Amino acid sequence: MAHAAPTAPRRQHRQMADMTHLSRSAYTRPLLMGLVYGVWAAFIKRQMGPVDAGNVFYGILCGALFAACMFALARIGPRMKRELHATAYGVFAGVAVGYLHSLTNSSVLKATVIGFFVALGVGGVAFYRYYTRED
Repeated sequence: MAHAAPTAPRRQHRQMADMTHLSRSAYTRPLLMGLVYGVWAAFIKRQMGPVDAGNVFYGILCGALFAACMFALARIGPRMKRELHATAYGVFAGVAVGYLHSLTNSSVLKATVIGFFVALGVGGVAFYRYYTRED
């Protein structure tokens, strides 16, 4: 007599449960990276002058925007195709690094080139990661 082979449990239900419930790390990673980015941006903007309220506000604003974009990308990213997901992370990293470099009073072209190469590197690494770990 033939018997049906046992099947592996479906992961569809588990993935949907993961998408509706946010873990603590879903908030802490963007917040910590946003904090580092904001302090870095405020330090560059300060240009060795005294710390004032404008620098502090600028750092908080840059950090909050960075954290919000990173949180949104982490929430929306897994629903995208791997190519688009990697491209989104590459563009995000390139824009972030290019903006930080533009704060150093260098030329816009140099900041754009540095941001472009960072975007290529991060996008390539992200694509490799998503391509080798797909379900």
